[in-house]
Amino acid sequence: MEEQAEGLSELFNDGNSNASDSGKGSAAKRDHNTRIIAITSGKGGVGKTNFAVNMAIAYAQLGKKVILIDGDLGMANVNVLLNIVPQYNLMHVINKKKTMKEIIMDTEFGIKFIAGANGFSKIANLSVEELEYFANQFATLGNADIIIIDTGAGIANNVLQFVAAADEVFVVTTPEPTAITDAYGIIKIITTEIVDRTVNIKLIVNRVHSPDEGKRISERIITIVGQFLGYKIEYLGCIPEDPLVQASVIRQKPFIVVNPTSKPAVYLKHIVGRIEKTEPEFNEGVSSFLKKFLSKKR
Repeated sequence: MEEQAEGLSELFNDGNSNASDSGKGSAAKRDHNTRIIAITSGKGGVGKTNFAVNMAIAYAQLGKKVILIDGDLGMANVNVLLNIVPQYNLMHVINKKKTMKEIIMDTEFGIKFIAGANGFSKIANLSVEELEYFANQFATLGNADIIIIDTGAGIANNVLQFVAAADEVFVVTTPEPTAITDAYGIIKIITTEIVDRTVNIKLIVNRVHSPDEGKRISERIITIVGQFLGYKIEYLGCIPEDPLVQASVIRQKPFIVVNPTSKPAVYLKHIVGRIEKTEPEFNEGVSSFLKKFLSKKR
């Protein structure tokens, strides 16, 4: 795995150097500025995927070029919320049957979507030729301003790989005691498993009855994480409980589109606004993301 990662790094460096030599250095610069966010949770059923979908659309409404990747390799369902039936997915790229451009889907919501695939762990055993092809294909995503990855819930290896490679990790929870416990659990695993760097972890509390409840839940988690893990995480905000959200899921249409002035939509836009105000000084881009993804020890 480490040898593959080193080879991939050289591949990207060579590619960027050649692009610069041929007058195409701007592509490397765009990759350098791509912001990659992994959205995860300690358990299913907390609204993680719904948050990821609607946040992607909120960014697109700000004029950003957004790619939403379904990284839940066990129970992928982003396409359900978008009311899309994907014909191709990442496995077609890995198997060299399709290019990345051929599997990226445009949506009616102003974002692009990439469907996940069971068996993606095969990337650990790619041949040099397969690795080079996949790396070159993944590098084309550097044109995006934002890449949002909806990971699976829990602590599967693939989840940790996505989390370890992203610029930022958003942990979604709810006020339910089990969700709070599991949120702490996933944060603990992230901070203990990924020891080579500090992971930028941020917290979202979903389905709250009031902003005070969201703040109270977040303070509890932040305090426990600081006390027992010695780790600092940031509270981004909350999304209120609202029948509109469930109704939009049934309609297979994001709530931010169904009713842009609803409380969930307004709160979500506020969260995105906060994120934009805390833009990292340095986004490492898709080449670094893939290198870290391959380097993550299983």
